[in-house]
Amino acid sequence: MRRRVRVPDRIFHKPGADRGKLSFARAMRLAPTAAEAALWVALRGRRLGGWKFRRQHVIAGYIVDFYCAQLWLAIEVDGGVHRSRGAEDVEREENLASLGVRMVRLRNADVLERIDAVVDELASRCRHIAMQLGIPSPAPAGEG
Repeated sequence: MRRRVRVPDRIFHKPGADRGKLSFARAMRLAPTAAEAALWVALRGRRLGGWKFRRQHVIAGYIVDFYCAQLWLAIEVDGGVHRSRGAEDVEREENLASLGVRMVRLRNADVLERIDAVVDELASRCRHIAMQLGIPSPAPAGEG
């Protein structure tokens, strides 16, 4: 039986999943970038090795592009806006890492130009994390 991780109160200054943040995440789901939409096609419906991913998921006041709760894995697709937010992205990644969330950053161009290689790399990363955590890999969608 897995136990919940006890997280100390008030680690961050940012609020958790408040209504405004959830509404913003919902709005972002309705207007994904081209790279996010392309990657979502590969991730949705447990298509990536049977792992369930959520999109535009709120964690500790941050919205991550994709998240697999079983693996504590967040995926960010970085477009042009991230070039000017380097320090913010580093702080965000450190805060999420302190909660045990692993972060994978992908470039927009890589997702759009070589989606198959990106998906293969993500599948390999998921298998590796599952092995580290001692979690059996689920059956891929369509099998079973």
